[in-house]
Amino acid sequence: MTGQPQLIALDWGTSSLRAFLMGADGAVLDTRAAPMGIMQVPAGGFPTVFADIAGAWLRDAPGLPAVACGMVGSAQGWQMAAYCQAPTGLAGLATSMLAVTTGSGPDLRIIPGISLDMDGTQPEVMRGEETQVFGALSLHPALWESARLVMPGTHCKWVSVQQGGIAGFQTFMTGELFAALQGHTILGRPARDAGQPATEGEAAFSRGIEAARGSLGGIAPLLFSARTLVLSGQLQAADSLNYLSGLLIGDELRCALPDAPGRLALIGDPALCDRYLRALALFGVTDAITITGATEAGLWQIACQAGLVGPQKDVA
Repeated sequence: MTGQPQLIALDWGTSSLRAFLMGADGAVLDTRAAPMGIMQVPAGGFPTVFADIAGAWLRDAPGLPAVACGMVGSAQGWQMAAYCQAPTGLAGLATSMLAVTTGSGPDLRIIPGISLDMDGTQPEVMRGEETQVFGALSLHPALWESARLVMPGTHCKWVSVQQGGIAGFQTFMTGELFAALQGHTILGRPARDAGQPATEGEAAFSRGIEAARGSLGGIAPLLFSARTLVLSGQLQAADSLNYLSGLLIGDELRCALPDAPGRLALIGDPALCDRYLRALALFGVTDAITITGATEAGLWQIACQAGLVGPQKDVA
């Protein structure tokens, strides 16, 4: 490890915990990870898990400030950090952080999530993605004025950015729907019965995308075709899940793209982002970019905005 540590930053989600030791300008000096997401932490066990993952860093630098994003601030986490209401910017998050006592050094500042129209008919919430958004904007300033940031995953977020702030967002449960259909419906049976590993299935995936793109009625009347195309011999059983994935992602893009002004950028698992890039190309969108390191950058930016690190902060 080289450089003077300035910050401990945690990405604490439902299933896993990642920790970053950061130095000047947000440089990552060291990283640690543990399968200790909030659902794996026993009652009252958050201070112990924090000490396990960050204790050595704090022994070397006892005064280090610490920040965390993600589900650690949910009702099921360490302590509930109230949502900020969208639209909001970096300052709104920084001033709304919740301080919790760790027993291992300075308080841990938990970054709040963001809610949207909680009093309306279609409320939205996020936790963790807001940190990625502001990290992405710091890494790619050209997105600051107007952009749409897409975060593929179990619950895919489409976030509208205007003038450096989060103006709105929408959630698509594409990943969870795929998992449910694959594991708990007849649509997953052809691939399971095939008894062979799934192929790359590029053609099948593209076929699903194109079918969803042209369906004005959505994918409800298309889903069963993941089975009937196999029964009719038009699709290999091993490729049926690639076709199903194409249907779901294609329907997501069909719904979201008309409301996506500004440059598109993807944040998330590289393989999944690549799949979305291929799908976007079939919709005629070829200039989307993929951003890595957004979480770390966002944790640093929010800590700077809060005055925990930066030129004005001298950590002994």
